[in-house]
Amino acid sequence: MQRLWRNPIHWLVVSLLSLLAPQLVMAAGLMTPADSALPELQIKEHHVNVVIEDGYAITEVEQTFFNPNDQTLEAIYTFPVPEKASVGEFTYWIDGKPVTAEVLPKQQARTLYEQEKAQGNRTALTEQDEYRSFDSRVYPVLPQDSVRIRLVYIQPVYADLGIGRYVYPLEEGGVDEERMAFWTYQQHVQEAFSFNLTMRSSYPVDQFLLPAHPQAQIQHHSEQEWQASFANAAGAAAVASEEGQVQPPTPSTGSAFTLDKDIVVYWRHQQGLPGSVDMVTYRPEGSDRGTFMLTLTPGDDLGPVQQGRDWTFVLDISGSMQGKYHSLAEGVRKGLGKLPPGDRFRLVLFNNQARELTTGYVAVNDANVTHYLQQLESIQPNSGTNLFAGLKMAYQGLDADRPSAVILVTDGVANVGVVEKKAFLKLLEQHDIRLFTFVMGNSANRPLLEEMALVSNGFAMAISNSDDISGRLVQAADKLRHEAYRDITLTITGAKKSAVKVRDLSPQRIGSLYRGQQLIVFGHYWGDGQARLAIEGKVSDREVRYTSDLQFPAADTRNPELERLWAYATIEDIQNRMDYLGHDADSEDAIVDLAVEYGLVTPYTSLVVVEEPVFEQQGIARNNKARVERERTARQNRNSTPVQDHRQDRSQPAFSGNRAYPSSGGGSTGPVLILMLLSLIVLRTMSRWRQRDS
Repeated sequence: MQRLWRNPIHWLVVSLLSLLAPQLVMAAGLMTPADSALPELQIKEHHVNVVIEDGYAITEVEQTFFNPNDQTLEAIYTFPVPEKASVGEFTYWIDGKPVTAEVLPKQQARTLYEQEKAQGNRTALTEQDEYRSFDSRVYPVLPQDSVRIRLVYIQPVYADLGIGRYVYPLEEGGVDEERMAFWTYQQHVQEAFSFNLTMRSSYPVDQFLLPAHPQAQIQHHSEQEWQASFANAAGAAAVASEEGQVQPPTPSTGSAFTLDKDIVVYWRHQQGLPGSVDMVTYRPEGSDRGTFMLTLTPGDDLGPVQQGRDWTFVLDISGSMQGKYHSLAEGVRKGLGKLPPGDRFRLVLFNNQARELTTGYVAVNDANVTHYLQQLESIQPNSGTNLFAGLKMAYQGLDADRPSAVILVTDGVANVGVVEKKAFLKLLEQHDIRLFTFVMGNSANRPLLEEMALVSNGFAMAISNSDDISGRLVQAADKLRHEAYRDITLTITGAKKSAVKVRDLSPQRIGSLYRGQQLIVFGHYWGDGQARLAIEGKVSDREVRYTSDLQFPAADTRNPELERLWAYATIEDIQNRMDYLGHDADSEDAIVDLAVEYGLVTPYTSLVVVEEPVFEQQGIARNNKARVERERTARQNRNSTPVQDHRQDRSQPAFSGNRAYPSSGGGSTGPVLILMLLSLIVLRTMSRWRQRDS
């Protein structure tokens, strides 16, 4: 299992792991008193159940907390916002019975929560803290009593170069000092912990890997059905008792489980699978409108880049780099010393301000490498993080006659100078140069970094401390070595006899697609029958076009979660447009309307739990409760049926070749990969040093 990726820099990964010696890591998914002077609540149980099927993952988290204090209190539960995840269910047990939350406009939900709290009634509230976390308040938590909650979220799942990845976030990102000062809580489950992931794939899977959790038990039921699970002894017993399992998850050593490490799961599809067009649909009986999720997996027809390139590396020299800067300098030495002669490089440094260490692009030779290494090693890291200044300087002095790229490795939290998202996007739009961003940690500003990558036609790659870092960078290097699709457009038109109409596509802007990447598009359709899909774009100077027939059903009740996924993707489009053009009341109202209709937490809406009679008294329809029940019933029905085949282009393939898999060999970006790896490892330790030093 540990040999999922083979690459020539594996030795380097092993030698540098000493940099990652155990240090303080903040955990998440915990509950603590609102009055931070009181002792934290104990985590009695923490159970995670994940089902990945039909192109998306459903994560159900159920936790029980115990109040050891001798007074009634209000408690706060926090959980990092997972990538592309929409929270649709928050359930709070009142008098032993689960009560599902309803979505209301944010201020209305907060007012109702405070009213019920003032009257001493049981209530709960879930709000989104910008891009960082979902924060839930629960009241009252009685002395020596327990609180039980359940959180369910849904997210699309992508395969990258034939390798799928799922992250259950537990590490607090460590980029907000005020927030870190608050979360000084206990990180152990006192009684029962369990994690169970079930994969049902329409395409064969040949391997599973949990790099940070070797104790996981992996079961291979068939080429299309896998399971990964682990638990402490109490958690295994609880799962076996509740679900009647004959073989519960394998217990870990000890009775407690530490909640300070993300759970990252990889799976690898069998080689030789074709490029494909897959589609999942949902349309209730009698409804005029359906929802679909279209997944495009191109064939491997992107050639290698042969021409010499220019690389601009943007390096962080802020105060948080103290104690680790020598590792970054060593990475620069190794990387620059092995770049091919046809490439050139620049080094841009930033803390409170930015400066260029090189004077324009310089050729790769021993004299240049030695000269700039000496300068780099003489620098003393200090001050804050002016990300905008670093990027602005990186985009100055570019050579329009040569392929160029900017590589940024960051936790994405700008705290000095320009910090508005709109300013970053305008900067990138002025230059036709790709930005490749590595998103570090669960508190990283993913909306900013991902939108910057989209605007520049680059890509953003998420990195967890629990990732197989070398494997993730193999994926990144493979993309940098090859051409990319750009200016992609997608159209769907109904056949003459079917009269299928398609609207509300999301994402509205596709941008570029790199080797091995999948494209997932959501939309609505009316009518039923056959339609024609056309995908057009450019690769280098040539135009490409792919087509496929799609079949839209008159009714399909298997996947009701698609409605939430479509709504979330559409809300993202609206939010991105507002971040660029400015906020306006109509756009905010559109987000609120979508979120309330489809039961989603956003910066403008919240989930609120009150006792059942209060919902009726307040005139709050139980729409989300009905949606949750519909989705649960659908999941139970899917579990009892065979894995579905959603491929649409089987008879007439849209793509001529098989899908892409990781390439072997180092290529010209092998040395660049070493540089990125060292930078990532340094930044990976940076958050832990910040926490320890604060």
